[in-house]
This record gives sequence, C-alpha cells and structure tokens, in this order.
Amino acid sequence: MNGPEIHVEFAPELLVFVPRARTTGATRTPADGVSSLGHVVESLGVPLTEVGALVVDGREVPFSHLPAAGESVAVHPVAHPQRVPGAPLRFLLDVHLGTLARRLRLLGVDTAYEATDIGDPALAARSAAEKRVMLSRDRGLLRRRELWAGAFVYSTGPDEQLPYVLDRFRPELRPWTRCTACNGLLRAATKDEVADQLKSGTHRSYDVFAQCADCGRAYWRGAHHDQLEAIVERALSRVAQEN
Repeated sequence: MNGPEIHVEFAPELLVFVPRARTTGATRTPADGVSSLGHVVESLGVPLTEVGALVVDGREVPFSHLPAAGESVAVHPVAHPQRVPGAPLRFLLDVHLGTLARRLRLLGVDTAYEATDIGDPALAARSAAEKRVMLSRDRGLLRRRELWAGAFVYSTGPDEQLPYVLDRFRPELRPWTRCTACNGLLRAATKDEVADQLKSGTHRSYDVFAQCADCGRAYWRGAHHDQLEAIVERALSRVAQEN
C-alpha cells in the first residue's frame, strides 16, 4: 500500500468478515482524510450492524470519526444483549431464514418473514417503515442505510441460529401465542369452529384447539408437538439461565 495508513484490529468474532486479517487479527488500510471510520470498517467487510464500539488509540470514537495516518483502531463487536431503542422489539427475516422465522413465532416473538425474494431495497424499506430488526446473512442488505436496525445471522443451521438471536436480543418469549405460518395472534377455538380443517382422525382424537385471528389456520397438539415442545423448553431454559 502507498500513502498514509491506519492499523485496524478486529475482535475475533468479526474476523469472519475480513479474510485478509484472519491470520493476525489485524490489517493496515489507507487513510484518505475524507472517509469516515465507519465507512473504512465497512469497506473492509464488516457490516456496522456488527460493530459495538470503535476505539482509536485508547479512546472510543463515533463512526463518523475521520481517521488520521498512524492511528490504531480496535473494532469491537456488539455487546450482548443488544438493546434496540425506540420501538417494541420485533424482527424481519429474509427469504433464507424461514425455519428461524417459524421458531421465533413459535416462541411468541413478533417476526415478519418474506417467503419470496423481494429484493434488498424493499426489505430495508419494510424494516424502516415497521421498525423491525432485519435478520439476514446478506452483508450487502445489512449495509443499507435505510434499515431500522439489523443483525447478521452467523450460522447456517437453525439449531444454532435461534440461540444466537435469543442471546443477542433477549426478546420476551410468549410460546404458543403466534401463528407460525403468518405471525398472527392465536385465540382459543372450539372444535366446531375449525372442523373444516380437521381430518376424521384428528376430529375424533383432539378437543383443544387454537386458531389464528389473521389467517384462520387451526392448531392442536398433533404428532409433531413433542418436537415443538422441546424447542420451546430449550429456549425458555436458555433465557432463564441468562437472566
């Protein structure tokens, strides 16, 4: 590299975004006197949604700080739990996180989900309009300035994704209160009210039902209930241990 440079050191959990720094945990990059430190960090690959603090030569600075030649920068991760001020905590998930969306809804967490790819601009606009935290593995999406708030989902596996979101945001859990299909609220329902959705065996075997107030889908303790109960119990236990 030619010209003035700054030294940038990354927390271990952020190195996934910066391949060139994985060996030493740090890199050197030009300081042009114009680009903010936030822009520099993003240009190195780290979405600002994942940055908790920027420390320059021992003092914390805002993302707007203009780095000067020779400065040493430490990039810290977001602290857990992360607080999102100004709105009830609710989420928006992109097309690749359908299983995570259903599990969050199972836990009663307000979770919007786009089952088709509507594009980054539309997702960012919805995040801003509805004040929802955008959860995604798309770094480009998380760099969009119009987002209300966002978070990178590090794992590709739902069994790891859910605990990560619970640890990072500590949402209030109200299991069995939301429709896993559409996110609507559930209400108690009689067998007669949902009879048109029941097969004969289900009609004979079950007497307790719930129904989504939005889409009308019926719920009961069917064959997969034990698996769902296990997900709920693990989540509640994890949250209880953290509090």
